[in-house]
Amino acid sequence: MTETRASWTPDGEVRPPAPKVDEDAVIGAISTVYDPEIPVDIYQLGLIYAIEIEDGGKVKVEMTLTTPSCPSAQELPSQVEESVRAIEGVTDVQVEVVWDPPWDQSRMSEDARLALNMY
Repeated sequence: MTETRASWTPDGEVRPPAPKVDEDAVIGAISTVYDPEIPVDIYQLGLIYAIEIEDGGKVKVEMTLTTPSCPSAQELPSQVEESVRAIEGVTDVQVEVVWDPPWDQSRMSEDARLALNMY
C-alpha cells in the first residue's frame, strides 16, 4: 500500500495530496462527447486511441476522427479536453489528433454497431 502525504509549500501551507486520476473517470468523461452527426459517443466509436495519466494529474489523450475532412474536427478535441479537465485531480490535459492508424468501422464497439445498424 502506497502512503500519500500532504505537500508543503514555501508559504508554510500544507495541502492534501491531489486525488489520483482514475482511467475509468477519464473514459466516462470522454463518453459524454458525441459526434454531432452520429448518435454514438466518440469512445464507443473507437476514436480514442490512447489515454495516458501521469502522476500529478496530467492527462494525454490521443484520438482520431472518422475522416480528415470531418466537419467537427475543431470542436471534438476541444470537447474532449473540456470534459477531461472537469475531472477532480486533473491538472493538465493534452489532446492530440492522430491519423495513424486510420480509423475504420472495425474500431467501433458492439454497442455502437448495434446503435448504427452496422453488423
